Amino acid sequence: MSLNMGEVQFELESPAVVATPKASVLPAAGRRALHDGRARTLGVVMAAVGVGLGFEGMHWSAVGVAALLAASWAIGIQTLEHSLRTVRVAAGHFGAAVLSTCAGLAMASAATLWIAPGLGHRIELFTMACLVLVLLYALESGKVRLVDLRANVLVVGGGKPAVDLLALLAADPEQPFRVTGIVDGTTAEAVAGVPVLGGVDALPTVLERAAPDLVVVAADRGRPEIFRGLAQSAERGFRVVGLPEFYEHAFGRVPVREMTDAWFMSILHLYQRPYSRFTKRAFDLIVAAAGLLLTAPLFPLIMLMIRASGGPVFYRQTRLGEHGRPFTILKFRSMRTDAESFGAVWAEESDVRITRIGRVLRRSRLDELPQLINVIRGEMSIVGPRPERPEFLEMLEASVPYWTRRHLLRPGITGWAQLRSGYAFDSNSTEEKLAHDLWYLRHQGLMIDLVICGRTIPALLLGTGR
Repeated sequence: MSLNMGEVQFELESPAVVATPKASVLPAAGRRALHDGRARTLGVVMAAVGVGLGFEGMHWSAVGVAALLAASWAIGIQTLEHSLRTVRVAAGHFGAAVLSTCAGLAMASAATLWIAPGLGHRIELFTMACLVLVLLYALESGKVRLVDLRANVLVVGGGKPAVDLLALLAADPEQPFRVTGIVDGTTAEAVAGVPVLGGVDALPTVLERAAPDLVVVAADRGRPEIFRGLAQSAERGFRVVGLPEFYEHAFGRVPVREMTDAWFMSILHLYQRPYSRFTKRAFDLIVAAAGLLLTAPLFPLIMLMIRASGGPVFYRQTRLGEHGRPFTILKFRSMRTDAESFGAVWAEESDVRITRIGRVLRRSRLDELPQLINVIRGEMSIVGPRPERPEFLEMLEASVPYWTRRHLLRPGITGWAQLRSGYAFDSNSTEEKLAHDLWYLRHQGLMIDLVICGRTIPALLLGTGR
């Protein structure tokens, strides 16, 4: 008996429900070459050959130029991919293409300086950089926009975790993943429209027929049997990742409700890349000093406009800092002086308590400028989770799992959660922000901070994120 569900066709061959997804137009080997970098390397080599022939003609020197450019860009891109893998999520498709192109350009410039002096000053490098940028962005966009180029994902485990994952993937069209099946003991034929291909006992057979590129283990029970079945089929070339790690890789967040305390051990892992307090502090001081220097002329104008509306210029409020220590945050006042006459409440996007000038300040984020002083004092960082008010501590601890773990970080003026989420006005929106804050907790680094700061600038101009 055969069933047809949308784009996926599968056959029921036994009570175990071992099914075969409809074959992709692109062979599995070609799709995997696209996702593991081999297609990218081939494209770089072809671009280098084109540059060599275009500028040197049919001459032996073209071979040398092509070899030098191809090797430099391939090594540069590979080095960046290996050492800054998590930066791809923060940078986005175009940002990742730009970073990879710059890494190759730096490697090529250094190589030509020592191997072929003078080449670095020619137009070859510029042309190669443009070709590589277009190539990399085209490949990244292709993996997202063309369904057959997306990585085939097999989810092992059903229930709410699998349903939540499928809903997130369906809501985000920028993901290069396509879930082709689920392995679970349920008697249902499909979960959220995705076919159930079999049970855990049939996992080796499912892996043979489904040929997934990536296996996501979303089950919290029967894991020894799952890992045994995966090990039996390891020669098929798929990759395996746990549910929290897939969330980090695909969405730049963690599934707060599906996490355990063991996840936080990854922060203490022997091979975790360190981001020393000295480096972070130096970055904060440099950026804060530069920010104060550049925005100092705006302070008198902002102060005059706020003073004209009556009331104090600055707004001081107690917030929770690193390790839960309270500190006084500084802001330009954007609300009425009686905004909290009935007690502490969360701010909202269109808060009626905001003054006319305050609305301009908030939309442009100029009300946050005095927090650069908090950074100089060491109470805040440039990048980190937004500091919460102690009045909401008890409620958030009770309703949001692991909420206090964000206090392992010094709070920031901007952050990954601010770029990815809107205002936090209740426990649900706070949990969404926490999911991104915990991703930053695990993957924080100087490059991540630079990328977040770089993405904050257009967010300020467009008025998105908070």
